[in-house]
Amino acid sequence: MQTRAPHVVGRDREVTAVTGALAATRESRGGAVFLTGEAGIGKSRLARHAAGQAYDAGMRVLKGRGTTIGPMVPFRPIAEALLGLFRGDPPDDSALGPYKPVLGTLIPDWHDHRSTTESVVVLAEAVLRLLASVARKTPCLLVLEDLHEADAETLAVVEYLADNLEDQPVLLLATIRTEPGNALELVHRMVQRGSGSLVELHRLSQDEVGQMTSACLDSELVPAELVDRLWTDSAGNPFVIEELLHGMVSGGLLVAGAHGWQVLGSLKLPVPAAFVRSVAHRTDRLGPQGREVLSIAAVLGHRFPLSVVQKVTGTDDRALLSHLHAGVAAQLVTPDEPAPDWYAFRHPLTADALLAQLTLAERVDLSARTADSIEDLHPGLPGDWCPLVAKLRFDAGSQTQAGLLFAEAGRRALAGGAAESAVALLDRAQDLLHSECGARAEVLDTLLPALADTGDFERAFALDVSDLQGTLRAKLHTRLSRVAYLAGWFTEGVEQVRIARTLLGPDAPDELAAQLDVNSAYLALNIPSADRISSAAGLARQAALAADRAGLPMVACEAWQLLGIIAREQDIDEANACFSKALALADEHQLPIQHVYALVRLAGNDWLRHGSTAALDRTHAQACRVGAITVAHNVDAILALQSVLTGDYAVAAGEIDRCLRTTTRLRFHALTRYLLMTKAVLAAHQGNRTATDDAISEFETVAKSGAQEYPLCFGLARAFCALLEENHGLAMTELDRALDLESQHPTTFHLSGTHGLRVLLGVLDGRFDWPEYTSLTAPSASAMRWNRQFTELAHAVLLGRCGRFDEALEAFERAQEAAAPYPLARHLGLRLVAGSAAGWGDPVAWLRSAEEFFHQATVPAVASACRGLLRQAGVPVQQRRSGTDSVPAQLRGHGVTVREFEVFVLLADRMGNKAIGTRLHISPRTVEKHVASLIAKTGHPDRESLSAYAAALGR
Repeated sequence: MQTRAPHVVGRDREVTAVTGALAATRESRGGAVFLTGEAGIGKSRLARHAAGQAYDAGMRVLKGRGTTIGPMVPFRPIAEALLGLFRGDPPDDSALGPYKPVLGTLIPDWHDHRSTTESVVVLAEAVLRLLASVARKTPCLLVLEDLHEADAETLAVVEYLADNLEDQPVLLLATIRTEPGNALELVHRMVQRGSGSLVELHRLSQDEVGQMTSACLDSELVPAELVDRLWTDSAGNPFVIEELLHGMVSGGLLVAGAHGWQVLGSLKLPVPAAFVRSVAHRTDRLGPQGREVLSIAAVLGHRFPLSVVQKVTGTDDRALLSHLHAGVAAQLVTPDEPAPDWYAFRHPLTADALLAQLTLAERVDLSARTADSIEDLHPGLPGDWCPLVAKLRFDAGSQTQAGLLFAEAGRRALAGGAAESAVALLDRAQDLLHSECGARAEVLDTLLPALADTGDFERAFALDVSDLQGTLRAKLHTRLSRVAYLAGWFTEGVEQVRIARTLLGPDAPDELAAQLDVNSAYLALNIPSADRISSAAGLARQAALAADRAGLPMVACEAWQLLGIIAREQDIDEANACFSKALALADEHQLPIQHVYALVRLAGNDWLRHGSTAALDRTHAQACRVGAITVAHNVDAILALQSVLTGDYAVAAGEIDRCLRTTTRLRFHALTRYLLMTKAVLAAHQGNRTATDDAISEFETVAKSGAQEYPLCFGLARAFCALLEENHGLAMTELDRALDLESQHPTTFHLSGTHGLRVLLGVLDGRFDWPEYTSLTAPSASAMRWNRQFTELAHAVLLGRCGRFDEALEAFERAQEAAAPYPLARHLGLRLVAGSAAGWGDPVAWLRSAEEFFHQATVPAVASACRGLLRQAGVPVQQRRSGTDSVPAQLRGHGVTVREFEVFVLLADRMGNKAIGTRLHISPRTVEKHVASLIAKTGHPDRESLSAYAAALGR
């Protein structure tokens, strides 16, 4: 008879917690609940109870489980759960956008060979979006059992889900044993920060053991000595209680009579020997074939596929199912719900008990036969079969075969984005192949980039490669040079290149020289030196040619992409040619990530040259189709900056905030830096000094020294903020700072003013003349549309000074054409060159246009400057009464006017009357009158006191 409790016993508190979480989830207040406890304590039983409650309430239930089959398999529990969505009508994928191809890693039906491999965080975001999409129609319960058996990548996805399910109608319910390990540590961290709740299951009390015994035996009449013995021997563990009861009943120690259950003989049995003995007794009753079926199943692990067991035993369908049904009746195995045609032992201890009955020779034989059968059934060992057979070969004593299979499983895990699992598998391979130099070198060649992906750079450099010689060792030092580049250890990378070149000698084969040269090129570009650009370009071109000869398209693509980046500043046509070459190679050899990178760089060049976003829009669509999430968000960031430059500030603010939330959550640090820089530019182009400084401070907290976006914080943000404050000297200082930063660290961004605004201001203040202008505008970066509007204005001013008025006007018109998409920059240019346009321009019309624009944009300093210049030209100027809102309330209460407030702001810097007059385009005498009025209105005794008040109010 069955001796399992038909319902949950002694778990009222735990059931209440789970029931409450399910009710909250149905109201779109999801989250995570973690059931913890020792083996056999009832975690799975409570999870099944929760699943039943959810199902009865109309919720969608998805189930997955960690597995002891072979080594940990990346994402196995998550994939298993999500596949449950496809047993019937597949989910609506319309809301997933670019995240659908990313899920191809977990969902075979959605796999696309063109899709790129993204980080685990991106995959976790994709899982979150899929669950949210499903749950919008029907609230969802995701049950993940045995997370203590899960891989590092699954745990990373679980952590991400737990952190982001709060506002979703999705509940994550996970079971974990209270055994030291990564899973339990993660659960405690998540609970501490409020990302989930912990429900710890304790052992049953003696009264609860009595209740469970009555439930198992379906009788209220049970002998007291039975409950006492069960309480003593089980220590309140529900699984052990059921196993002991089953052993007593099947062994004839406990029988049902007319007056209830009766004990015959002594109940004393040692534990766990009692359990092992119980399992042995039940398997013996299944006969030799039944015992063999379960022994093979135990060799496979806690869970096992019927097809493999049938192949090893050679039994037909009818006989196999007969043995399995007998195993189910004996409470040894149970159908595995999430996976059709798979069975599982009722508890991992059951499999352990069966293995304990095998001799070493029997286990070796069964492991070898099972491995052979799997290889026959699944040629090439796709998916999870490779690590499983690796483990079986190891158990069979075939260390070299096992090592090679672990290495292959590690390579596949790394290619699938599961770097931590790859490291674990490759470590096992390295240990098993320690005496096989060639095979071990290949393992290390994969292990090094895997360690780089996990950020464990120090361990990568601590690996001992001294026992390897010649080419084998040179390949690893080449790989280490790449790891050093990724870590930002550029000097160490150069040293690794030197060692590799020494080992290879002057006649290095192309297949090794190509990778070494491309690594060296990236390193050279990041180490300050007078010839770093030319050196990097020479190495990259050398690498491209060698890769072409050796048939290494990936290396060739990397080299051509780098050549395009280097060429962009000096010759954008050459840059496009390089990117087009990389694109052609990527298409020819089906390299999706290189294809998308080349596309986005070509589109970026089109944006820089023409100011058009059409190509970027097309690239964004392509990136979404192949699941290149990083590239898609990269395009989003560029479009946000475009919105700032074109004056769509409200749109830009929304795009920046939306993208920042995503890039911060996905840990896209480079894109986060770019967006924070764009946020600073947005504030600066609206003349908001405080918001500009705050955004740059935020940027500096997340950016490393030498970040490529840093010069733009000065040349594209702070310099413009200074110009909107009519502080041209400060603007030039900020532009000089941007130039200094660019000279120290290479940059692929060319909008910091070095090739545009700085040229114009330098010409206007007399610092630059024709020689400097010619030199500064020679690079193609000066012809990029944003820069071109300023360089053409500078050209017009220089031509006008030479009396070449017609040519000056033509240059001015070209500047206006370039500036058409950029209203702020266009009107700022009009204000800047108006004073230098005598004889060839129309400064009055320009100033009127600029004054109207900046007045409407509430930039009072520039609007006031335009009015001052118009007055100096003898032109009547309309009195502007608006701008009162810019005056602080406490000053408005004193009757301070807009003009007086402009003077008041400059007093904070202790400026004299002449300096203030120059800034505001009014006479020193007028300034003095305003100061006197301010002293009278604010009640301060003198100018020094007023200036101190202005400084304090401005803080």
